[in-house]
This record gives sequence, structure tokens and C-alpha cells, in this order.
Amino acid sequence: MLTSMTGFAAGKGALAPFSWTWDLRSVNAKGLDLRVRVPDWLPGLETALRGELAKSVARGNITLSLRLTRDDTSTGAGMNTSLLAIALDALVVAEAEAQVRGLTLAPSSGADLLHLRGMLEPEQGEDDHGALIAQLRAEFPALVAEFVQMRQSEGAALTQVLSGQLDQIADLTAQAASLAEARKQGWAETLKTNLERVLADIGTVDPDRLAQELALIAVKTDVTEEIDRLGAHIAAARDLIATQGSVGRKLDFLMQEFNREANTLCSKSQNAELTAVGLALKAVIDQMREQVQNVE
Repeated sequence: MLTSMTGFAAGKGALAPFSWTWDLRSVNAKGLDLRVRVPDWLPGLETALRGELAKSVARGNITLSLRLTRDDTSTGAGMNTSLLAIALDALVVAEAEAQVRGLTLAPSSGADLLHLRGMLEPEQGEDDHGALIAQLRAEFPALVAEFVQMRQSEGAALTQVLSGQLDQIADLTAQAASLAEARKQGWAETLKTNLERVLADIGTVDPDRLAQELALIAVKTDVTEEIDRLGAHIAAARDLIATQGSVGRKLDFLMQEFNREANTLCSKSQNAELTAVGLALKAVIDQMREQVQNVE
């Protein structure tokens, strides 16, 4: 069963005071291109995620984004007792100086002190990045599994499409073989008539030279090899489609071979019906090659 290079998966998670969202998506590419965007203050996380992804995918332009936010309201706050002592001492001095000068200050409240810059500070202690990284790594395989499942589902649809197109190519190849066989008798009669006309005009001709010319004409118009190779390519493509693993590159190369045989068939046809079949072959092959570009 084929796997597509197109896929998407998303997820959410939380570990107080953090919450995050995952976004994992891919499109087709010639090789494997991993773009991982995670906060740089989580040491080792990017390397770990890259390794996990590389175990599950072989080709594709893959982008992973981790958006992490912190809820500061959920953290406790501690009193800066040293600053509080300084503030209270300063308040006593200020009130005493005001009295000496005959000034009356507005009463101070605890809220006024708490609003002083630096009076309340988050209880950070130590941000447990290790626990956060462990949580992120633990849930990442499930995201990758969902991503791979979507690529496989897309691959199943691709398998159906490509199999149908191979059936069309097989039918057209059979038509080409039938037309080529039917063409032989008519072509032989036409060639015989033309030769008799030429021989009547020139009298005598070298038998060896005549045999060479006839052989050359036969080679130039015989499409047996092209039809045989098309049959072999069809069988090879069916085998690849039924193979597990990354076969996109091999299928792409095979499509080039399909196209080469169809082109040669058209150039050798010397027959309107056979040419029409060759052109129909080229059209289906082009459609199939577009689909193959999405196969991993």
C-alpha cells in the first residue's frame, strides 16, 4: 500500500503553568526536508523530535510547529521581605520628616506597598523544564501516529487512482498491439505495390540493397518492442504499488520509461488509429505521473 507525502495532524497539551499546541503538516518534495520550530529554551527537544519524525517518514517537506504559552496568573508570588523592610523604614523616615516640616501625608496602606515595583515576585524557584520536555516528548509519538495515519489514508486513495490509471494504460496497450497486428497485412500490401511501381520505373535493382531497405523500413515501423516494454512497465508498476515502503522515486522513474515508449510508439505508428491510441497513452501517463509526485 502506498503512502502519500501529504498529511496533517494537530494537538494540544498542558502542564501547569504551560499550555501548548502542535501543528504537523507535509507536502511533496524530492527528499526529506524537516523544519522544526520549537522554543529554543527547551534544550534537546528539537533534536529529539527530529529523530522521532525521521523514524516514521522517508520523504516530504515536513513542518512541525510547537507554540507554547505560560499562564503567569497560575504561579504563586512571594514577598520580597528585604524590599519590604526598606520600604517601611523609608515610610517611617518620610512621615517623621513631614511632621517636622508641618506637612500631613496621606495615610499609607498595605496595597500601596504591594504595588511597589519588585515587592511581589513570582515564585520561580526553578522552572522544571525537564518535566516539561519529558511531557512534550511523551505525547509527541501520538501526534506522529495520527500524522502517519493520515498519510496512509491519502496513500490508499492514491493507490486506487494509480491502479485505475494503470488499467487504462493496459487497455490502451492491448489496443495498440491489436492495431499493430492488423496493420501488418495492409502495410505489406502497400509496400509491395509501391515497390512494384518503383521497380517498373527503374528496371532492375540490387537484391541485397532491396533487402536492406525492406529490413530498415520494417524496423522503423515495428512497434512490437515498445508494446512489450509497456507491458513490462505495467507489471513493474503494479508490483511497486503493492510494495510497503517508500517507492515514489522508483515510480517516478518508471513514468519516464512509460512516456518514452509512448513517444516512440507514436513516431513509428504510420497509422492514424495507432497514433490516436499512442496520444491517449501519453495523456493517461501524464495524469499518472502527476499523481506519482505525491507518493512517498
